[in-house]
Amino acid sequence: MKIFHGSLEQITEPHYGFGSPKTDYGLGFYCTENIELAKEWGCSEEKNGFANEYEFDTSGLKILNLNQNYNILNWLAILLENRTFEIRQDISKEGKEYILTNFLIDYKSYDVIKGYRADDSYFSFANAFLENTISLQKLNAAMKLGLLGEQIVLKSEKSFNQIHYLQSHISNKDIYFPQKIERDSKARKDFFNLKTKNDIKDKETIFLIDIIRQEVTLNDARLQRTLSM
Repeated sequence: MKIFHGSLEQITEPHYGFGSPKTDYGLGFYCTENIELAKEWGCSEEKNGFANEYEFDTSGLKILNLNQNYNILNWLAILLENRTFEIRQDISKEGKEYILTNFLIDYKSYDVIKGYRADDSYFSFANAFLENTISLQKLNAAMKLGLLGEQIVLKSEKSFNQIHYLQSHISNKDIYFPQKIERDSKARKDFFNLKTKNDIKDKETIFLIDIIRQEVTLNDARLQRTLSM
C-alpha cells in the first residue's frame, strides 16, 4: 500500500523509537493513505512542508483497525492513556479511570494501528464527552465531522522494516495551511450545531455519568444498540 507522512522535513528513512510518546496511540510513525491530508498536516503557517510517500508492505503484520469491530470508547481509552487531558471535574477523573479500566484494549501488541486522528478538533470532542457535556451518541457522530482523517501508525520495529521511501511531494503553505484551517473550522461549526441539539430527554441517550452509574461494559447490549444508531 502507499502511505504518506506529513512533515516540515523530508524523511527518507523513518527510524523506530523516534518521536514523542505523548501522541494519540503512543510512540510511532504517523501516516495516512490520503496525500492531500498529509500535505495539510505537513506544512505550517510560515513554512512549506512535505508529504513523504512510502511503499508499505503489510504482509505478516498484526494490524489493529479501531474502526472495525471496536467502538468509540476503545479509541477514547487509548487516547486517555497517551494524550494529556485537562481533568477539571470529579466526573472527568472518575470517567477516565472507568474508561481505562473497562474499554482499554491491548493495542501495544500490534505492529500497526489504524484509527481516527485526534487533532485539536477531535480532541475537543473527546474532552466534551469526558466533561459530561455531550452524549456518547454525539461523540460518535462528531468523529465523522469535517472528514478530518484516519491515520495509519507504525508501532513495531517489524513494521519499520517493511516501509520503503519513494519520494517527497511539496506542501505549499499558501494552499494547504488554509485548507487545514478550513477543514478544522467546518468540523468545529458542525460540532457546535450538533451539540446544541437537545437529546437529554431521549431515553436512549447515554452520557458518561450513565456509563459509570450503570456499570456499562464493552459487550453491554444498550451500548451496542446506541452506537449502531
